[in-house]
Amino acid sequence: MGIARLIAGVVLGGLVVMAAAVGDLRAQGNSSGAREIRVEGAQRIEPDTIRSYVAIREGEIITAEKMDDALKKLFATGLFADVIVRREGRAVVIRVVENPIINRIAFEGNKRVEDKILLDEVRLKPRRVYTRALVQSDVQRLIDIYRRSGRFAAKVEPKVIQLPQNRVDLVFEIKEGPLTEIRRITFIGNDVFSDSDLRSVVRTKESAWYRFLSSDDSYDPDRLTFDRELLRRYYLTKGYADFRVLSAIAELAPDREGFFVTFTLEEGQRYRFGKIDVSAALRDLTPERMRGEISIQEGDWYNADRVEDVIAKLTDVVGTLGYAFVDIRPQVNRDREKKTIDVNFRIQEGPRVYVERIDITGNVRTIDPVIRREVPLVEGDAFNASKIQRARRQIRNLGFFEKVAVTNVPGSAPDKTVVKVAIEERSTGEISFGAGFSSSVGPLGDIGIRERNLLGKGQDLFLKLQLSAESSEIDLQFTEPYFLDRKLSAGFDLFRVTRDLSDESSFERESVGTGLRVGYDFSEFLSQRWSYRVSEETIENVKANASLAIGTQEGSAVKSEIGQTLTYDRRDNRISPTDGYVTQYSTHFAGLGGSVKYLRNRLTATTYYPFNDKVVGSLGGRVGYIVGLDDDVRVTDAFFLGGASLRGFANAGVGPRDLVSDDSVGGNWFYSGVAQVSFPLGLPNEFGIKGRAFTDLGSLGKTDATLGNIVDTKSLRASVGVGLTWVSPFGPISIDLASPILKEDFDETELIRFDFGARF
Repeated sequence: MGIARLIAGVVLGGLVVMAAAVGDLRAQGNSSGAREIRVEGAQRIEPDTIRSYVAIREGEIITAEKMDDALKKLFATGLFADVIVRREGRAVVIRVVENPIINRIAFEGNKRVEDKILLDEVRLKPRRVYTRALVQSDVQRLIDIYRRSGRFAAKVEPKVIQLPQNRVDLVFEIKEGPLTEIRRITFIGNDVFSDSDLRSVVRTKESAWYRFLSSDDSYDPDRLTFDRELLRRYYLTKGYADFRVLSAIAELAPDREGFFVTFTLEEGQRYRFGKIDVSAALRDLTPERMRGEISIQEGDWYNADRVEDVIAKLTDVVGTLGYAFVDIRPQVNRDREKKTIDVNFRIQEGPRVYVERIDITGNVRTIDPVIRREVPLVEGDAFNASKIQRARRQIRNLGFFEKVAVTNVPGSAPDKTVVKVAIEERSTGEISFGAGFSSSVGPLGDIGIRERNLLGKGQDLFLKLQLSAESSEIDLQFTEPYFLDRKLSAGFDLFRVTRDLSDESSFERESVGTGLRVGYDFSEFLSQRWSYRVSEETIENVKANASLAIGTQEGSAVKSEIGQTLTYDRRDNRISPTDGYVTQYSTHFAGLGGSVKYLRNRLTATTYYPFNDKVVGSLGGRVGYIVGLDDDVRVTDAFFLGGASLRGFANAGVGPRDLVSDDSVGGNWFYSGVAQVSFPLGLPNEFGIKGRAFTDLGSLGKTDATLGNIVDTKSLRASVGVGLTWVSPFGPISIDLASPILKEDFDETELIRFDFGARF
């Protein structure tokens, strides 16, 4: 019995101890549950909002992991400058220090970049929460703006001004610094072309005093990338098909105010065109039919641009034959031993893909139709890669845009594509002031106002006012490039021109009138322009000792004239040609009303031949003839020769002349020719200075003026000379020295001819 009681007591005692232990455990568990989540320091943000960010709830067990997670989540909101999460008994205390609210953002020290541009770039805005991370991010954004504009020494320092109610003013103090100039451009690996030649190819230029009107001498990484492509294109047009730009490095000078740019090149060897052929994989299209469209000849120096031109031409020709889906790819076979490149233009059927739509972005001012009409594709057309390239070129040639990108992306179906045109507009308004001197009109000045993209419609409006010692001109011109929604340019002119011809012919001339113009292109090279002008022309202030032939024509006459000009232009560059030719034929008829009646014809032609990459020769000729209808040709309508048209002779210095008054009375026909060679003077190409040697010849004769002591020998005149042209930052400056070698005793000669034009 005793043993049994002892055992029972022990068991009972154990149960009591276990029950007590369980009670202690339960009590301990209840003490770990969060009784309260208390928020301290909140001013603008509601406590319940702060509690919603954390994962701790009342009654839940408090753990170190949950408190750490709550701390991270509160900091991640960006609303608080400091957060403390701690435990006080069974309460969780969250103490916060709120980030301030931005009251105002200001910029100080910025002169080159407007406040609006900077404010649009920063992410922080008034009434938003201030954080240090966003401030540092915005500082970098502002520095990037200045770097893109060529100011790599720019510094931006943020300043915070404390205000009541936990608000701040944020001020970015800016030190813009000078433009980071290009101190030197160096080329490594160029054996064929000199550094000077290649510096004229790239868009980036070395800094110089005369570049104050240009930004090309400031560092721009995008421009440097473009320069790589310019170098590649240049070498490919010269036959160096293996050319590569190994690297283009810009090193910042220690003072952060200049860059040293180095291009490392691998020129490779020069190639000629080998065998040129065409193969066609389209039904009923024979290669023989296409070979006549290829302008490349075997033995010519290889030129990648000419290959692209042939592809574009073949694409157009095949398209006109009814083949909508065509893909032309040049198959190139390079023979490094013979230094030739065989090209086979393979014409095959392209993928059947249609243009679903054309999206245009980036045009804020220019309306969509101005851009869309330059894209030779419309919705529903067969997609053509060659036409995409043409669209890019034509939109860029408008001159309205800084950047042009034309790409295509997949459409809503496998057989559809979307053409995307992304552009960045540039300023198209111009105001110019000019001053200069010409040996023909003396000191001169002018002002011009022009808008090349009027109201974003692509229209051209131009007003010119010019005043010189011997002439004045007011000219208003308006041109609509797509008249009646067709590729037809049309416009009108209003003009008033006065010219003092006292030295040449003893009278002054005034012309007041208006005109209409229309023009169109037959092809890429052939164009025609029509014009109609009606004007009142007055011969006045005739000197007392003037020729009788001029005195009898004093007074006013009304001229109503219609004319056309046909131009065939195959020059490689219309501004500075080095190869090709251009010919122009014009006819003008006066007599559709008015008091003046005549028929005038003129023909001009010039051909250019490159002796090498630097020396260019040219041959040109002009011929003209005018015949009066029912009346003699007035002196104001006759031809004159001399000055710029026949160097070595003064303006109107040759041809029929009154020996008593020494007045030039003009002639009914003329011809002139020039042979000229342009060459460098050993100066860097970027200076834009070139020399020339020339010989001019010509003659003028058959005047209708019979009164007075008129002499008309119709003899040949000729001169030889040299000159130079400088395309300066102030405008073109031209000087010619010429000496007549064939002349008449009564001719007026001129040794030096000087022309200077400026824009400032």
